[in-house]
Amino acid sequence: MNEKQQHDAAADLLIKEVDEDLRHEQLTNLWKRHGVLVVGFGVAAVLAVAGWQGWRAWDGQQRKDSSLRFHEIASLLEQGKRDQAVDDLTRLAADGSGGYRLLANLRLAELRQQQGDLAAAAAIYRAVAADSSVASVYRDMALIRAGYLTLDSSDPAQLEKAMEPLAVESSSWRHSAREIQALAALRRGDKARAADLFGRLSEDAAAPEGMRTRAAEMLAVTGQADRG
Repeated sequence: MNEKQQHDAAADLLIKEVDEDLRHEQLTNLWKRHGVLVVGFGVAAVLAVAGWQGWRAWDGQQRKDSSLRFHEIASLLEQGKRDQAVDDLTRLAADGSGGYRLLANLRLAELRQQQGDLAAAAAIYRAVAADSSVASVYRDMALIRAGYLTLDSSDPAQLEKAMEPLAVESSSWRHSAREIQALAALRRGDKARAADLFGRLSEDAAAPEGMRTRAAEMLAVTGQADRG
């Protein structure tokens, strides 16, 4: 290796050493400035993972407990211990986990209806319908059930309006919603609107057969069966 090559090699080595020193100095400065944040982020990440795992374990246990409670309530009902079952369902509906609160509320509403307390059953259904944490399909179902239960007690005009979102063509509950609207219209004396709704239901091939039959019978009751 000639003198020039030796000089160039030495220069390259010096440059590398200087670059490494600069990088080291930059890293040292960055660590001094941001090291606490980096450590804090790392600790936060660890705590977040630990918290998530802890929550999952807790949630799983809560679901198991709620499942056990729900099955115990079913056993009470089989034994005819209705009052105790109602009390336990009320507690489960208040503090149960996830879907078991919904199941408890729906079962409790059914029991109230069987006991003849339609107002209490309807109130439970309305509470379910207003609960944004419940899936929309169950909320809509609860609103329909409350509508049927309060046909004789609620303001018919308000009931019709409450059914409007479910009476649209895209709704899975449109036939029930329209039947409730027709019955509410008949109750407030609007036979023309009732006849129109009953007539459309009776001719709707997509409606359940039993509902089409009822609608045809109610159309005759309105005295406006000839809608042409």
